[in-house]
Amino acid sequence: MSVCKWIATSLLALGLAFASQLNAQDQSKQQTAPAPQTAPAPPAAKPADVASPDAILAAVYDVISGPAGQARDWDRFRSLYLPGARLVPTGPNKEGGGFFARTMTPDEYVGRATAFFEKEGFYEKEAARRLERFGNIVQVFSTYESRHDPKEAPFARGINSFQLFFDGTRWWVVTVFWQAETAENPIPKEFLPAAH
Repeated sequence: MSVCKWIATSLLALGLAFASQLNAQDQSKQQTAPAPQTAPAPPAAKPADVASPDAILAAVYDVISGPAGQARDWDRFRSLYLPGARLVPTGPNKEGGGFFARTMTPDEYVGRATAFFEKEGFYEKEAARRLERFGNIVQVFSTYESRHDPKEAPFARGINSFQLFFDGTRWWVVTVFWQAETAENPIPKEFLPAAH
């Protein structure tokens, strides 16, 4: 055997041994890695809240709306969301330059919203909607208006992008992804209510 062949064979054997050792280490890590956490099952939903896309959207807006100090029905809120669902507010950075997107679980939203709702009235309603469906999935651009009192003019408007899922029995909210309107980014006319 030539020196070159001997070196090549030795390197190949060394490489195979090293790969085998790495594979054994990977298998060892996989066996000791903790199992992924699964989201807890939500409370049972009211059947009328999850019977259709219209119903579940109406329930989302209704459950977060009310006067200052009124406790929201957070179990009803949680019942609308698929385990692992996310709420994602987005907008311009306050420091200037660029935009943020923050993901929250329904429980994290509850934690943030509860203190605000204790001090401020908050009523949110849908002003216009664009819905598309394919099979068991639905995408909705839902234009919202936010008020401190239902008789007042909105203090904010924007678009909630809802992703909904039908499991054969009921509808679920998978994601709510939203952005508020700004002077620099007004809501386009196609997402506003049609003029009467």
